[in-house]
Amino acid sequence: MSELSRLRWQCRRGMKELDVLLEAYLNTRFGQAALAEQHAFAALLELPDPVLMSYIVGRASPEAVEQRRVIDALQRTSRV
Repeated sequence: MSELSRLRWQCRRGMKELDVLLEAYLNTRFGQAALAEQHAFAALLELPDPVLMSYIVGRASPEAVEQRRVIDALQRTSRV
């Protein structure tokens, strides 16, 4: 399985809202993102849904700068 296929599979979550946002990021931004941001996205996919959603809705913020960049991109996507 390719890395992109693995990430696409990990975008499938228990919350449909997360599915939509994560797949949109993967389809529109991931390929052009810097390697550090790509790694940050992959690390975020390892988190439980409630933690990831709390980052996206702004109740919490990840410590890593690159993860915050991914969350910012996901938040912008959710406003569209």
